[in-house]
Amino acid sequence: MSKKKKIIIMSSLVFLLALTAVLNVVLANNRKASGDVATTTANYFTTFRSERTATRSEELLQLDSVIALYEEGSDKYNEAVNLKLQIVEIMENELMLETMIKSRGFSDAVVSIGMDSDNVNVFINSNELDMNTALAIYTMLKDEVGVAPGNIIIMPIYSEV
Repeated sequence: MSKKKKIIIMSSLVFLLALTAVLNVVLANNRKASGDVATTTANYFTTFRSERTATRSEELLQLDSVIALYEEGSDKYNEAVNLKLQIVEIMENELMLETMIKSRGFSDAVVSIGMDSDNVNVFINSNELDMNTALAIYTMLKDEVGVAPGNIIIMPIYSEV
């Protein structure tokens, strides 16, 4: 194949690649502009849970590899086992609290408990949050997991379901 043909073919491929990138950006912007807010927020809870699950699964896999690498009884082994147990406990508490909050009449809720801090974030499917509801959630968190009210953040996120 001659040098001229190779240059033409390479140039054509580069042009097609650039065209594909431009079309991808244009189509992505059109899709974002046409999507409505209710769909975005309706998927918020599902997206949050799936991202949290993926992150936790990765953390647990890494801890499993550390546990497998070190001998039982070593400092690294014990640290990894304790961290894994802490993650599992947090996951159980989040699930329990989400279920309890949903039982109060919310169609959906997500709870995120910090590992390195005592903070608890609660996202509820509601267009507003009144004082009685907030107080009930604060009390529930304080009683169930011993969180101080100053470390609790409750945010309503309205979603039509």
